[in-house]
Amino acid sequence: MKKALLVALTLGASVAAYGFDAPGKYSQTCAMCHGTGVAGAPKAFNEADWAPRLKQGMPALVNSVTNGKNAMPPKGLCNDCTPEQYTALIQYMSKAK
Repeated sequence: MKKALLVALTLGASVAAYGFDAPGKYSQTCAMCHGTGVAGAPKAFNEADWAPRLKQGMPALVNSVTNGKNAMPPKGLCNDCTPEQYTALIQYMSKAK
């Protein structure tokens, strides 16, 4: 129960801080690949997959999303996302549930 409450509070803070629904946007644009780890994509909610990427720093990760990397096309599938929204999505996906 405590873990569920923490997740709910974290998600609520994400919406408040960035003015958009990171979980909803993840479901619409990121889950297709990051939900299963298709083509080497780091699996969402798998901290081990994300740890080496997070060490690069958020600017490098946002740059990878914006410009595309490996099998991920530029902007992933979120062509209307801002850099701040990409940051929120990366933060959302990189945390264990």
